[in-house]
Amino acid sequence: MGYYVNPGSDKFQISLNSEIYVDKSDIITQTNRLFRTERRFICVSRPRRFGKTMAANMLTAYYGTGEDTHELFKSLKIAQHPTYKQHLNQYHVLMLNIQEFLSRGKTVEDMLDLLAIKVTEELKAIYSEINYDQTIDIIQVMKDTYQLSKKPFVILIDEWDCLFREFKDDLDSQKVYLEFLRLWLKDQAYIGLAYMTGILPIKKYGTQSALNMFKEYSMTNPGRFLDYFGFSNEEVESLCHEHVLDFSEMRNWYNGYFIELGKPIYNPKSVVSSLEDGVFDSYWNKTETYESLRDYIRLDFDGLRDKVTLMLAGDSVEVNIDLFTNDMRTFDSADDVLALLVHLGYLAYHRESNTIRIPNEEVKKEFVNSMQSLKWNNVITAIKASNKLLDAIWNQDGETVAKGIEKVHEENTSILQYNDENSLSCVLSLALYGAKDYYSILRELPSGKGYADLVFLPRKKHLDKPAIVVELKWDASAISAIDQIKMKNYLTTLDEYEGNLLLVGVNYNKQDKSHSCRIEEVVK
Repeated sequence: MGYYVNPGSDKFQISLNSEIYVDKSDIITQTNRLFRTERRFICVSRPRRFGKTMAANMLTAYYGTGEDTHELFKSLKIAQHPTYKQHLNQYHVLMLNIQEFLSRGKTVEDMLDLLAIKVTEELKAIYSEINYDQTIDIIQVMKDTYQLSKKPFVILIDEWDCLFREFKDDLDSQKVYLEFLRLWLKDQAYIGLAYMTGILPIKKYGTQSALNMFKEYSMTNPGRFLDYFGFSNEEVESLCHEHVLDFSEMRNWYNGYFIELGKPIYNPKSVVSSLEDGVFDSYWNKTETYESLRDYIRLDFDGLRDKVTLMLAGDSVEVNIDLFTNDMRTFDSADDVLALLVHLGYLAYHRESNTIRIPNEEVKKEFVNSMQSLKWNNVITAIKASNKLLDAIWNQDGETVAKGIEKVHEENTSILQYNDENSLSCVLSLALYGAKDYYSILRELPSGKGYADLVFLPRKKHLDKPAIVVELKWDASAISAIDQIKMKNYLTTLDEYEGNLLLVGVNYNKQDKSHSCRIEEVVK
């Protein structure tokens, strides 16, 4: 075994030894399906700490011919698949972390020379009978090795895009790197499987990709690899049960990366950390400072600030991701910035509706930190005042609630224009931002004969607080909003809830731009 050629199973063994391990070995069924086919080129992009390297280490242990790893895999899901034994330990694996090579070379040329030298040296050690003629031509070396051994290569490239992140303004170096990958991989018979992982999808120049032989599976289009982009609802619920941790809180903190309806994705780094510590906190964000997010949302594109504020208020916004060039420097619109934030893990993308939103509590905190640093004072003021507004609801002080909502609207009028109930809902969500610490907040909850605009259900730690049902109106009255809650039986959805309820009716008068609020208590 070598360091790069057939490096063995040590790193995957470390994952298996960990107290918390979620079996994602089914990903091998997908790579086996594509092995030695025209679609054997796979690029999987996910945010940092979403399990990219662990998956690459698992593929290394499975395919590599350096050792028998059946004992590692025999109790995992892949062992039940018909193709399991067919490919187990059958091929030469090259496991290459580009970040390592980049950090050891001053230029991209240095990096690529070092990569070629190290791989060539290790192949020479395995096949000494081949006359390598002191060359470091990695393409010819691999052709000769394949000709002799008849074993195709599995090439696993981790952090493939690090050069685009660290040398984001050096276009010449980027092109040299892409050209190397194209010549090394494209149309080469020695490739049984090429599997690259990174944060960014493959860089585009114009409308073309230099690596167009790769099929990409990303945070905007995961395809068959969706189940391997994070933890599923079922996986997290099982872990919470095993470790006696509140599943609803886990969902609030780390869920929300939706790509397809009904397929929620949890941040695996944060789930594991919270299970280990027994505490819900911002774990993923601590792997990188908030300045990264701040530097992107401060870009002065028309509508960017408004869209971020709407998402903080709980709304989803439309986005066009098609023109994003998959780098960290070419931005022509707010949509380009938002598309990058999806790939970085700061936003969640829903493919069917082409909308994005802030996924969970952990990431919301990062946005608030960034907004505070950028002095988005109107938004920060509303957030800081939100707990006082919540106190006013608990105290059934409708006049104070109406004034608080009116102030938030006035100070953010360019963003929160009232033209439907959804806009009014966004204002109220921003005004009551602090309620998330006490409640699970549901918008347009199916209830009785219609949809309750906003429902606040107390979290397990705060069952002493009343549930809140909010109905929003414009050019009507707060009393009519309360009447609608009663008339349409919105409370039927809360039949299983035991505790006091507050019915909150809010009306906006378009003519004088005033708000009114009425609050009634229902004792169950």
